Amino acid sequence: MRVLGVDPGLTRCGVGVVDGAPGKPLRLVSVGVIRTSPGDDIGVRLIGLERGIEELLDATSPDAVAVERVFSQHNVSTVMGTAQAGAIAIACGARRGLPVALHTPSEAKAAVTGNGRADKAQVTAMVTRLLRLDAAPKPADAADALALAICHVWRGGAQAKLQAARTRQGR
Repeated sequence: MRVLGVDPGLTRCGVGVVDGAPGKPLRLVSVGVIRTSPGDDIGVRLIGLERGIEELLDATSPDAVAVERVFSQHNVSTVMGTAQAGAIAIACGARRGLPVALHTPSEAKAAVTGNGRADKAQVTAMVTRLLRLDAAPKPADAADALALAICHVWRGGAQAKLQAARTRQGR
């Protein structure tokens, strides 16, 4: 399975694509950050994110998209921008008919480190190790996007099978 992970943000949106399957080695396909200028109008910034994600979808052809679920923070303006950026990623994937999953930061951290409260350094170190990279992905947004993709590779398939079974049983 090839998964695009998205760590949403208006200024820096981390994106990472991973190939893998549960119990098999993971492989890095692509990693980076889509940047927009804080001085630009919100509409221009969202269009910039959409273009960047669409270009990555075209270049990598993932089977699924995993986006970080936005959670409540103290700074409402930060939450709004993060939610808007996440919605762009969700819409881009859905437009192509790809399954889109939302994973909490704790789920992604637990998937790659075994600890849902791991710090950014621990997540980055484990992503680097799991993907057998020579250097850690930078900035942290890029490593977080890869952690989301890895989380989905390892957990998303099982979740999709459970949901399909529930649907067949009429639940």
